Amino acid sequence: MPELPEVETIKRTLEKKLTGLTIVDVDINTPKIIRAPAPEEFTRSVKGCKITRLRRRGKYLLIYLSRDKVMIIHLRMTGRLVYAEPADPLPRHTHIIFQLSNGCELRFADMRRFGRVSLAQVQDLNQLKVIKELGPEPLEQDFTTSYLRKTLKRKRVRIKSLLLDQTFIAGLGNIYADEALHRARLHPERVACSLTPREIAKLHSSIVEVLQEGIANRGTSMRDYVDGNGRAGDYQSLLRVYSREGERCLQCGTPVARVKVGGRSSYYCPACQKP
Repeated sequence: MPELPEVETIKRTLEKKLTGLTIVDVDINTPKIIRAPAPEEFTRSVKGCKITRLRRRGKYLLIYLSRDKVMIIHLRMTGRLVYAEPADPLPRHTHIIFQLSNGCELRFADMRRFGRVSLAQVQDLNQLKVIKELGPEPLEQDFTTSYLRKTLKRKRVRIKSLLLDQTFIAGLGNIYADEALHRARLHPERVACSLTPREIAKLHSSIVEVLQEGIANRGTSMRDYVDGNGRAGDYQSLLRVYSREGERCLQCGTPVARVKVGGRSSYYCPACQKP
């Protein structure tokens, strides 16, 4: 699933192409991708709207339109949102095509069909359940060491599971949680409230570092992810533990191990990240 760095990269690549363009028409091949309103009303509502800006909130891409509307897009596991020329080959599993005023297209493709697109009034955005319940953005000012310390002391859950909780921190997923825990030298099964102030400070800086590096390297492409131009990311070549089971830790040389935490695979170094 695209995480914060991937969605931020998609946002940055698309905003240069889309801002100022008008949606001329919409072709919906798979109606269930449109969560709200009904597909026919969705098409009527966005036709003729100008794209004014793009924003990211957690793993959601927000496309702001004229008439005080905003599209909320979640790519889920295999979704792709790519700007293309009409003559470019149409990928399989393309479910929505936005026809743009410059003659180009914005294409939403999703092999597993888990992705969702919805439309709302801007004034209602922060009251939508999926947005309202999101935790702080880890690259913004309200994500502080104090916030972590205050929140962790009340949590008797394993730290890896907590990092994946979008109400705790918005945008972290399996890849960057594992990478941050490795940098902070924390075992994924550590109980959150057991972390010391020094460990919490290190975890905070590690989360920020891996996310910034992920963005700088245009995200991680393990299988499906591409940016808004259809290009794969580069961060997979810099991963220290994620999906490297049996390979040597880049820090100490110990083989990377894998454990299930909350039903999710977690990669870690047994020597650097002791329980």
